[in-house]
Amino acid sequence: MLGTSARIGEVLAIRVADLDLDAPVPMVRIAGTIVSRKGEPTHRQEHPKTARSVRRLALPGFALRAVRARVRSLRFVGPENLLFATRVGTPHTTNNVRRRQLRDVMDQAGINDVTPHRFRRTAATAINDVGGLQLASELLGHSDPAVTREHYIRRNETVNPATAGFLEQAFGRAS
Repeated sequence: MLGTSARIGEVLAIRVADLDLDAPVPMVRIAGTIVSRKGEPTHRQEHPKTARSVRRLALPGFALRAVRARVRSLRFVGPENLLFATRVGTPHTTNNVRRRQLRDVMDQAGINDVTPHRFRRTAATAINDVGGLQLASELLGHSDPAVTREHYIRRNETVNPATAGFLEQAFGRAS
């Protein structure tokens, strides 16, 4: 999730066919989501949350290594098989991953209060800091950068330290 900024349902919906790991720039296509509705089996929906959410993302090295290791460990390797499936090849529910598996891993690591959405916000903030709001919005698949700014980017509270020098020049006493 951190390497793509994708929503938990989008990550769980990645199929082997959505991966292009041997390209000059290794990519993953986000093109579906996992849906669990009452009275229906959990299934892969053929589109993510919005049309703008369909996107191809370059994989950073740490994510590429993790995805390659995951592909090597798959029991079912056809193009339509999910990258993250249960032992019998069915989709995981987002609630199971969120409430049980992620919590267990974070507890073992001694890290509290981590949610799948926090990975998405963290990735957006990191990209905003170095590449700007427009790039962060594109990464998240938002059509409006205002949504990214309001709900995903952690505001940097630190004001440029140059302000102290300017205030000293304007109001400081001569020694």
